[in-house]
Amino acid sequence: MPIIVLDPGHGGTDPGASGNGLQEKNLTLAIGLKVKQLIEANYIADVRVTRAADIYVGLSERADFANAIGATYFVSLHHNAGGGTGFESYIYPGTSPSETGIRQDVMHGEIMNFLSGYGVRDRGQKEANFAVLRETAMPAILLENLFIDTVNDANLLKDPTFITGLSNAIATGIGKSLNLA
Repeated sequence: MPIIVLDPGHGGTDPGASGNGLQEKNLTLAIGLKVKQLIEANYIADVRVTRAADIYVGLSERADFANAIGATYFVSLHHNAGGGTGFESYIYPGTSPSETGIRQDVMHGEIMNFLSGYGVRDRGQKEANFAVLRETAMPAILLENLFIDTVNDANLLKDPTFITGLSNAIATGIGKSLNLA
């Protein structure tokens, strides 16, 4: 059975980005737990989370956890900040010709299928030397789900219907990228 590790970014003493009354650590946890529930309800998979509460977990600890249990896929959940707008996904540099890149294509497409209905900008499929991508031994992706400090993006992130739809798109993307039963 495939083991999927969902990594709600930040947590505890590390709030991540904040803006418009939102904190990244709270959103990533809510979405991560919802995605876990959706995958378990719709697919045959073992879903684990790097944190299930508002606690701090170091970046290397997150990767070590996934490596130690032999995870099939690592999905790190984040929200952007810095005055932009839209969605982007990241994989480790040089991995796009591999299974990691194939899964990024599926995940990014599935999430953008949902987000485009809200007029959300596609910022693209990118590569970055992030610790959780560099240190994981399995295919891994980091999702930047909208900008917490941009009013229009934040208003979507405050909408429970939007959060459910986004969580469903992420879960479906994982299911399709792993060909889950």
